[in-house]
Amino acid sequence: MPGERRCPTCGTPAEARVANEAWPFCSDRCRLQDLGRWFGEGYRIPGERAGDGSGTLSDRDDEEAP
Repeated sequence: MPGERRCPTCGTPAEARVANEAWPFCSDRCRLQDLGRWFGEGYRIPGERAGDGSGTLSDRDDEEAP
């Protein structure tokens, strides 16, 4: 079928969003596997690692304090 959507986790056909609460995945199992990869840092964006946000206000001298 043209335009058939495939599950990004396992590659099987995934039903349309109207009939499938796990869309774009084929099932909740595949949806949760994908979420686990995000939490486990299995997916990464290339480049330098960003800071963890623990900078102090002195690191941002050009910003005014509230």
